[in-house]
Amino acid sequence: MKRIQTIAFASAMCAAGVAAADSSWVLRYDQPARAWTDALPVGNGSMGAMVFGGVQKDRIQFNHDTLWAGQPHSYSHKGAVEVLPEMRRLLFEGKQKEAELLGMERFMSVPLAQAAYQPFGDVWLHVEGHEKATDYRRALDLDGALATTRYAVDGTAYTRTVCASHPDGILAIRMEADKPGRVSFKAGLSTPHTKALYIGKLDEVTLRLTGVVDDLSLRKKDSFFEGVMKFEARLKVAVEGGTASVCDSGIEVSGADAAVLYLACATSYESYRSLTADPAARCADALGRLKDKSYDRILADHQADHRSLFRRVAMNLGGGHTASLPTNERLNQYRYSPDPDFVALLFQYGRYLLIASSRPGGQAANLQGLWNDSKTPAWQSKYTLNINAEMNYWPAELTNLQECHEPLFDLIRELSGTGAEVARDHYGARGWVAHHNTDGWRGAAPINHANHGIWPTGGAWLCTHLWEHYLYSGDTAFLKETAYPLMKGASEFFVD
Repeated sequence: MKRIQTIAFASAMCAAGVAAADSSWVLRYDQPARAWTDALPVGNGSMGAMVFGGVQKDRIQFNHDTLWAGQPHSYSHKGAVEVLPEMRRLLFEGKQKEAELLGMERFMSVPLAQAAYQPFGDVWLHVEGHEKATDYRRALDLDGALATTRYAVDGTAYTRTVCASHPDGILAIRMEADKPGRVSFKAGLSTPHTKALYIGKLDEVTLRLTGVVDDLSLRKKDSFFEGVMKFEARLKVAVEGGTASVCDSGIEVSGADAAVLYLACATSYESYRSLTADPAARCADALGRLKDKSYDRILADHQADHRSLFRRVAMNLGGGHTASLPTNERLNQYRYSPDPDFVALLFQYGRYLLIASSRPGGQAANLQGLWNDSKTPAWQSKYTLNINAEMNYWPAELTNLQECHEPLFDLIRELSGTGAEVARDHYGARGWVAHHNTDGWRGAAPINHANHGIWPTGGAWLCTHLWEHYLYSGDTAFLKETAYPLMKGASEFFVD
């Protein structure tokens, strides 16, 4: 009954045109981000960025959802099934430690850990003469999917906006002033990876960064991942008035009315089985499609696309008495002065993050969505299947974002392939199995330690998402062609 009510609620709001923007759907701050976790996230489903909002020096740290340590790899432990009867015997006799020891020696994933999701790079902006900025404001408009930094210097108002466009597959950074000729800055690219790295001028308006993911050693788990994946980013400048020049050290804009930087990035990731894609061609294609397109058109297309998803659901819980405060202060005050409007903002922020990190054709949202600035992130920023990956997608059907569920279905389909190998090699079973983690290479074998890693129900938990999508959509073609074969395969494993 609740599902029917939810569908009716969402459908009624769509029919009524829940399209009106709500000014409360904004995160506001009165100072730049001091740490990565204070920055504001934007994303187009594949590219993501954290916007710091600095004045004299700004950082836009960016990611691509296909950039992973390691390379296509089978984690299956050949011959593991041979020790399964003895492990069971030991467990049934209450010899837990002996069973764990045997599991560590003969039953676990090869290597013992899985690969880590990787940071891509940073766009740096340097602006001289803005030491005495006033009227500083930083915001993330959830309805418009736009990060904005505003401040004033000597009577001139400056505005910097960042958006990640799904229709155009790029990041756009615009700097403007309310007086002509006042926009001057330098921009550059960097990456934390040092392997086969090149940064330099591509042409008169484009800066280029290329590299290979660094090797990664997870010492606690004694696992080594050779860096193989190639990546490339291109930063293209367009100015209104003034001049722009590009050299190997970066981009310089002088005396412009406004300027836009367009960022494209790509990797050699073709699929979890192949690294044959050409990142240079992909970047060239993305920027090439912008040739005759204005920034205004890019922004309009981006916001229309985002709002077609975001505006399907509205929430009004009343309150709003703290709405004028910076968001961090609203959070600090909530314990002492509960504000239902702040709960509604949190609800919409969750929907915003799912839209930003999970779109058809891209990768599923990982532990950090698609935002990450560390080569060794917490839990490798992969997919933890004993609740966390599922939690990312609980809002998909319930809050009318069915399309955002599709990347998870793609992951399940791919995992059923690697999971069939593990089912055979580790359990002598039909169907497919997944344990409590997977990564960009769709690892399905038990990882980390036998005392918790041999948890063979990840596939079953994932299948609940297939069934939920059918319950909400009533799509019998999806049930027949996608959901049922995957659920049947997971069930065959448990039957065996």
